Amino acid sequence: MGPMEPTRPQPSDSSQQPSRVAVAGASGLIGAALTRSLAAEGHEVVRLVRRAPRTAAEVRWDPKAGRVDTAGLAGCTAVVNLAGAGVGDRRWTDAYKREMYDSRVLGTKTLATAVASLDEPPRVFVNGSAIGYYGTTGDRAVDESAPAGEGFLPSMCVDWEAAARPAQDAGIRTVFARSGLVVARSGGAWGRMFPLFKAGLGGRLGNGRQYWSFIALRDEVAALRHLLARDELSGPFNLTAPTPVTNREVTAAMGRALHRPTLFPAPAPALRLVLGEMAGDVLGSQRVLPARLLESGFAFAHPTVDDAVRAALRP
Repeated sequence: MGPMEPTRPQPSDSSQQPSRVAVAGASGLIGAALTRSLAAEGHEVVRLVRRAPRTAAEVRWDPKAGRVDTAGLAGCTAVVNLAGAGVGDRRWTDAYKREMYDSRVLGTKTLATAVASLDEPPRVFVNGSAIGYYGTTGDRAVDESAPAGEGFLPSMCVDWEAAARPAQDAGIRTVFARSGLVVARSGGAWGRMFPLFKAGLGGRLGNGRQYWSFIALRDEVAALRHLLARDELSGPFNLTAPTPVTNREVTAAMGRALHRPTLFPAPAPALRLVLGEMAGDVLGSQRVLPARLLESGFAFAHPTVDDAVRAALRP
């Protein structure tokens, strides 16, 4: 194993033994990759679904109605909540902002309440969150000690994390995974950029000086596994590579990896016209550092944007 390989979870009680892990949001980009990783190492994965279960490995829940089949969670040593309507999936109408908010906040409250009610609760509850917590930071680098920003995304992230209080009050180790922009060839915001750049239609967004805090999909999964296994870790962790870069640098890295020109910038006014309120998130600058993750001994396999993009292009 090379020096830049992600650390394997450190032994902690029974963390190295096959375990039963429940995952909400298992069909999403990160959830699907995490469940594959867990299953490959012999862990039993239980997927929370909003329809009638088709197999014994599925548990029904209704996040908005506050219902979970808690019997299906029996024996789980860990519960991971990655459910939520995609931030970049649609234009931010008032109705879709409510959908994004409710799918996260109500879903988290439902699941946290369910795990807290179990006779034998899980050892750990890992709840999704996002670096949107910090709002726009400009050129200023921030870590987990920074306060929440202002605006829709920061407010949503604050309420999203607060909704896990039932699990915390029950004494369950609770972790908030504040993820950055996940670099993957398909899925997520980055996945929509690859076809454009591959066609030679990519370019910087706005002036290109805004910072993007990214993380390779492999590192995202490895970091989640690290947080699941280490019993001493709780609270917020930024899941971002240690080298945030500007959108101009992202554009150059994409061009290098795909061997394509990057001559088609998208002016800020055009982005605002097409994306509406979401353009503020695209044009905003977030320079976020994974201070607590690094302090805990985690090592990134793909710490630079060039590394992350090349990794995403591999089969």
